[in-house]
Amino acid sequence: MPKPPRHKTPALADLRREIDRIDEAMHELLLERGEIIDTLIAVKNTQEVGSAFRPAREADMMRRLVKRHRGNLPLDTAESIWRVIISTFTYVQAPFSVHADLSAGDAMMRDSARFHFGFTVPFVPHAGASSVVAAVSESKGDLGLVPAFATAGAGPWWAALEFDAAPKIIARLPFVERPNHPAAMPVFVVSRVAADAMVTETEVWSVRVAGWKASSVGTVAELADVIAVPDRAFDGAALLVSVERGGIKPVADALVGIGTSIRSTALVGSHATRYTVP
Repeated sequence: MPKPPRHKTPALADLRREIDRIDEAMHELLLERGEIIDTLIAVKNTQEVGSAFRPAREADMMRRLVKRHRGNLPLDTAESIWRVIISTFTYVQAPFSVHADLSAGDAMMRDSARFHFGFTVPFVPHAGASSVVAAVSESKGDLGLVPAFATAGAGPWWAALEFDAAPKIIARLPFVERPNHPAAMPVFVVSRVAADAMVTETEVWSVRVAGWKASSVGTVAELADVIAVPDRAFDGAALLVSVERGGIKPVADALVGIGTSIRSTALVGSHATRYTVP
C-alpha cells in the first residue's frame, strides 16, 4: 500500500522571509492609509467643528475587530494596535491633546490614555474633573478623560456640560470591556464633535434632585448607571445618569416614586452601549 506523501517542513529561513514580507506589507498599508487621510483632510478642508474624533465609527470598528479576531495573537494586542492607528491618524487630521483627571489614580488613568490614544497625542494631567472640563471647554478639539465613577471630593463636574455651547460626554472607555483588560478603568470622554459623529445608544443626563437618600441609589441602579454626589445648593444630590436611549422617563418616574423631587434635567452627552466579551 503506497504511503501518503510527506509534507516538507518549511525551513526557518523561508518562514522568516514570510514574516518580513508580511511586515513590509503591513507598513505599506499604513502608508497607504496615510495617503487616504491626506485626501480626507483635503476633502473636509479642515472646516469641521470640534475634534476629528468619531466615537460612533470607532465603537463600530472595535466591535468588528473583536468579531473577526482569531488565532494566538492576544486580543489586548490587536485592540491596542488598532487604537494607536486610529488615534494617531485622527491626530494627523486635526491635532488635539488628551486632558486627564488623575484623582482616581495616576497609573490607571495614564494606562487608559496611552492604550486608547498612544504616545503621539500629547497627554496633559489635571488634579480634578472640573479642571479637565474647563481645559476642554477652552480648546477647539481636545479630549478630556474623567473617571466614570464617583471620586472623593469631585463634586458634580458634569454640571458644566449642561449648556448648549459646552462640550459633551461623547464616549465611554474602554470600547470593549472584558476581564483583565490592560486599561480597564472606566472613563468618560468629554469633547466637542460633529452631531453626525455622536453615538446615541446610551444617553447621559445631569439630574438635580431634592429629598435624596443614600438608599435611593439601589432603586435607580436597576434602571441605569448612576453617579451621585451631594448638591448643597438644593439640599439634595446631583446625579449623572447613563441610561438606554429614551429611558430617562422611567428613571424620573422611579425617583418620584420614592419621594424624590426632580429639580432639573439636562442631556449632557451620549455614548455607545457597553460592549462586553468573555
